[in-house]
Amino acid sequence: MRWVKQAVGYWCNDIKNKKWMGKGICIAVLDTGMSRHPDLEGRAAGFKDFVGNSLKYNDDSGHGTHVAGILAGSGKASNGLYAGMAPEASLLVGKVLDREGNGDVENVLKGIRWILSEKERYDVRIVNISVGTQPDLAAYQKRLFLDAVEELWDSGLAVVVSAGNYGPGEGTVAVPGSSRKVITVGVPDTELTPVQRRRKNVNYSGRGPTGECVVKPDVFAPGTGIISCNGRYGRPGEHPYTMKTGTSMATPVVSGAIACLLSKYPDMTNVEVKLRLRESCVKIPGTESGWGMLNVERLLKA
Repeated sequence: MRWVKQAVGYWCNDIKNKKWMGKGICIAVLDTGMSRHPDLEGRAAGFKDFVGNSLKYNDDSGHGTHVAGILAGSGKASNGLYAGMAPEASLLVGKVLDREGNGDVENVLKGIRWILSEKERYDVRIVNISVGTQPDLAAYQKRLFLDAVEELWDSGLAVVVSAGNYGPGEGTVAVPGSSRKVITVGVPDTELTPVQRRRKNVNYSGRGPTGECVVKPDVFAPGTGIISCNGRYGRPGEHPYTMKTGTSMATPVVSGAIACLLSKYPDMTNVEVKLRLRESCVKIPGTESGWGMLNVERLLKA
């Protein structure tokens, strides 16, 4: 995560002095769960498994643990090198996806209803959803998902979702990233040389406009080759960290930045957070379809 923080201007004086690192802010996460990991000790406020109904913390995929590390990992296993964006934030984790990263809409809706029922108890301020629907999902199911996510937003929560990895063509942003209300996160396009074009495409981030002509993604953040917590750590031969790529990784970078912002300005509303994000983004090549690139130093300035 170190280079990510540098890339988005994370090392402003307030952060270096450890003033605004998400303390007192709870982030709800809907994903594949969370494994026990040294970097995540003391970070979990609560956990619920909507897939296997396990009472124990678990993540049979590793995706959710990776996301959790980007959000709030302490970097303990790396002497702070791979700390997350808001290492003093707490996490309310709902497992709504299986080991393949797949899930049905009903489990996600259960997770959303759970967050709504528990948000006062845990003082949830942010919801991170690094989940996007398949393009061929039935329209009525997409509508159910959108309505539920917008209910989270209307309840006052800052909802941050991924743009999906079906881009970069027009109209490829995944549901619920197509919602005009929530904050949708994409990964900047990268200029490819003729030789590089024969390799794996790095321009994968979903793009708008949506069916309602809404420009998306809203904000861009690093998401390619992100190092964070390995959900399999503790098993023989497993390293504490692993690398993953996708808008799923960029989304917690933005959610973590918002946790830092709210630890500095706890009275901000979700609408004010969205406006502050828009005002502080920096236009760089590859971000023309949204507000620009996340810059946390500008975001936290008074």
